Amino acid sequence: MQRLRRSWERHWYAWAMVGPVVVVIAVLVLYPLLYGLFLSFTDANEANVAKNIGANHIPATFHLVGLHNYWQVLSGADGHFYPRLVWTIVWTVGCVAFTYGIGVGLAVLLNRPIRGKIFYRLALILPWAVPNFIGVYAWRLMLNGQYGVFNRIIGLVGIPGQAWLDGETAQKVAVIIVNVWLGVPFMVVALLGGLQSIPAELHEAGEMDGASPWQRFRSITLPSLRPVSSTVILLGTIWTFNMFNVIYLLLGQNTTGSTDILVTYGYNLVFNGVANYSMGSTYGIVVLLILLGFSIFYGRRQLKEEQL
Repeated sequence: MQRLRRSWERHWYAWAMVGPVVVVIAVLVLYPLLYGLFLSFTDANEANVAKNIGANHIPATFHLVGLHNYWQVLSGADGHFYPRLVWTIVWTVGCVAFTYGIGVGLAVLLNRPIRGKIFYRLALILPWAVPNFIGVYAWRLMLNGQYGVFNRIIGLVGIPGQAWLDGETAQKVAVIIVNVWLGVPFMVVALLGGLQSIPAELHEAGEMDGASPWQRFRSITLPSLRPVSSTVILLGTIWTFNMFNVIYLLLGQNTTGSTDILVTYGYNLVFNGVANYSMGSTYGIVVLLILLGFSIFYGRRQLKEEQL
């Protein structure tokens, strides 16, 4: 107690600055997380939670069920987890791979001396500057089967209009394209910073040794970008795995259901039809555990590679 008091007397200003942040995080993150964890061990749904009807208060009647919900999910008994997990992994890997590949290519181009470099950089950063929901709605309008600009363009050359957002395959391709469009600017900015930190002498030495541009890119650029690449890939994976807004805003209720990733399916369990709070919370905790496990595995692997 005395030690804590001395720490407060010496660092009271730091505690005063950190305190509001801790309170906000506790209210907005910690409490919902703990409450969701609690609900995942119950059978709570719209019918048995506490509610007020007029002046009457109806108490909660849900019960603790232990790990039953987790068993239903992980054993495949609910019939939805593993199909959604497979598509979530495909969606995440596809988006991150395209985003990183395009980001590397554009960053290399922008790192070279070209005219109008500032204009190109601003044009590439624009999707990042625009709020996500505005960008997604713009794509939704452009992909509209009746009034979208894409159908207007192909109509000028005599090609009939397409239902860009109808059907399982079309919807999956559409959400990947939009998410890649939103994610490329971040990759470009981060990787461009990494490229500019590479000493020019390394490329000059490789050129003097007779290495081709591709050989210099493979042997100098990519290894030098490894610290930045590992970070942006990790962040991109976490963001994409949880990218709720792109799928929900682009497709809305016009979805076949096969485009739902784990987070959108968990959302639908709670907010569509009869609310199943317990299973929705279970899906949320499972997603958290998957990402936590991936982050630990990825971090340890990167640490081992750096030690070699």
